[in-house]
Amino acid sequence: EYTIVGLDTARENLTASESRIRDLDFAQEMTEFTRNQILNQAGTAMLSQANSLPQMALQLIG
Repeated sequence: EYTIVGLDTARENLTASESRIRDLDFAQEMTEFTRNQILNQAGTAMLSQANSLPQMALQLIG
């Protein structure tokens, strides 16, 4: 009887620990994904600005 109760408690603790680890991993991955999206969008905006500079220079000259 005591062994069964002890094993049930251990199983519950293990399941709870696994759940916390999975939740943490998901949050960490989502944070990294969002960070990479922001960096990607910033890089795209910088390239767009850099590509428009020669055109603006030609307009000033012409």
